[in-house]
Amino acid sequence: MKPLVTVVACLLISLIQTSFAQDNSRPDRFTAKEFSIPPTPIFDLMGVTSAQVNRTSDIKDFKVDWSFKSYKLNPNLALQSQPVWEIFYNRKDLSKYQKASAFMRKLATLDISFGTVQDENSDRRIGIAGKINLYREKDPLMAKELYADIGEKYSIEKTELETQLQDLNLKLDTTTNVLEKPDIRAQIKAAEEQLMSQNSRRMEEINGRAKIFVQENWNASAIDIAFGKVFSFITDSVSSLSKLRLNRSTAFGSWINASVGLGKKFLLSGLFRTSWYREEVEFLLRDKSTQQEIPQTAVADNTLFTMGLNMRYGSQAFSFFVELLYENKGMKTPKEALDKAFKVPSNNFEIVSSSTKWTIVNPNTLSVGGDWRISRNLLINYGLRGIFDKNWKFSALTPVVTISCMMR
Repeated sequence: MKPLVTVVACLLISLIQTSFAQDNSRPDRFTAKEFSIPPTPIFDLMGVTSAQVNRTSDIKDFKVDWSFKSYKLNPNLALQSQPVWEIFYNRKDLSKYQKASAFMRKLATLDISFGTVQDENSDRRIGIAGKINLYREKDPLMAKELYADIGEKYSIEKTELETQLQDLNLKLDTTTNVLEKPDIRAQIKAAEEQLMSQNSRRMEEINGRAKIFVQENWNASAIDIAFGKVFSFITDSVSSLSKLRLNRSTAFGSWINASVGLGKKFLLSGLFRTSWYREEVEFLLRDKSTQQEIPQTAVADNTLFTMGLNMRYGSQAFSFFVELLYENKGMKTPKEALDKAFKVPSNNFEIVSSSTKWTIVNPNTLSVGGDWRISRNLLINYGLRGIFDKNWKFSALTPVVTISCMMR
């Protein structure tokens, strides 16, 4: 346990140091691109995030996520980026994005994510997902009025300083009073320092306003739609991918995620997702003549409906949440799946009804947790997930931690 704690601590320290270094390494870049840093959509589909009803957001940079659901440091990794934004609009000057049509600005929110995790059964899950924003109450990159006066202000200052430097240099060259020269040189040095610091002062003012804007609008309302495909592979003794697991872990999913701000401190998020997958049913086939029972499997098409609500309280820097998730299969029982997927070969055989079984889905999940935005680029999500059966009988408690790092 101690080596694990040491490794995790080193990882976090490294991420924090890198994040803070990144905050100051590129002062010429506009920084207020997102209100929050939610988990990667593919992790959302896989259900390995601390909150399963995640907030909506528009990420404008490459992002890396790590997920931890046990004490094992498995390579649970996801990558996320926005190709349209990166190709057409990721420029120092935002004018091209701001002049783009509403359709193209929406298209710029399209993000693609890839991820892999190892689940509780040691299966290797691999997936891809896409997400696009349908509605945003606020767009940080379109808040032109927030920064409009800054460019004009520093342009005027630059002209004045350059004129002042010309006058001072001329005065230094033409003065005959030796005692005036040290004072003139000091004025020249002060003007040059002020001119050289213009860029950093301008960006500091922009970032200061951007920070206020994000703090005031961290819970802005938005609607996202997403889709993705996850494959779950049974692994052998050397962790090579063996065969595909046929249950809800291998599925195509499509979902809508919406968030609405309530006042300045609360954010209510909702989720509706449909997953389509092939379900494997195991059962025994009995020979009526010999009473021999033969193990059999059948595969049926199934669906899983997921609905949830999440109430989050906090701010742009940190928040806490409580969440309720409900899941329901399209086909309720394995017998119903068998009726569609398997035909008894003859009257001499019968299915042993008590032997039918498939992957059980406990429908009710109650989670609590939160997040801490350590810096502009780094966020830690944490949560405790309580799983209950249909009668609300407690089944399991799972801790989940994810780390999100923006690669600016």
